[in-house]
Amino acid sequence: MNLAALMLADSRFPGGGHAHSGGLEEAVARRLVTDEAGLRSFLVGRLRTAGALGAVFASAATRGRYAELDVELDARTPSPAQRNASRVQGRGIARAARLAWPSPALAELLRVTPRPHHPVIVGTLVGDPFEAAQTVAYHAVTGPATGAIRLLGLDPFGVNAVLARLAPEIDAVAAAAADHADTPPEDLPAPGAPGLDLLAESHDRRHREEVRLFVS
Repeated sequence: MNLAALMLADSRFPGGGHAHSGGLEEAVARRLVTDEAGLRSFLVGRLRTAGALGAVFASAATRGRYAELDVELDARTPSPAQRNASRVQGRGIARAARLAWPSPALAELLRVTPRPHHPVIVGTLVGDPFEAAQTVAYHAVTGPATGAIRLLGLDPFGVNAVLARLAPEIDAVAAAAADHADTPPEDLPAPGAPGLDLLAESHDRRHREEVRLFVS
């Protein structure tokens, strides 16, 4: 990964502005994830669905076509809570990117959509199809993994070991996504995750009713 990709993939990067668990907080609340083995299953499922979807759009965003990608990613994200989380993270990155990585491509993206989806702005900033896809795929699992340390009190070294063992699968998802860099936006793959959508909507309702650690 280049420097921009490394920073954007780091869950501690301040551009995001809000803490997101990728549905893990709700899964923990329902006792669907209770230990490292359950966390790994959750991360694999998220990587192969929401992570793969985001990776494809990040790769495609390296070629421009921002307005089309924005519409198509909305259409492939049925959960309003998920759509909003993606745009909140994208907007947070945009604030930092204006200072750290200003470019004509970024200016054009923000002209077309001031609240870009997270994968689209990552693709715009990183520029390389594989690295952009890899960044988003990695981000799809690091957020929940970091959340698991806080939510379940798991050993940070054990959680990092879970992430390290996912590296080949992250790269495989990124490579498959990079193959679609030049695919028309309307023809991009759309792996779905109904379970994650339901968790996101439930978490959003709970978040309005009671204090939660994570926004999503």
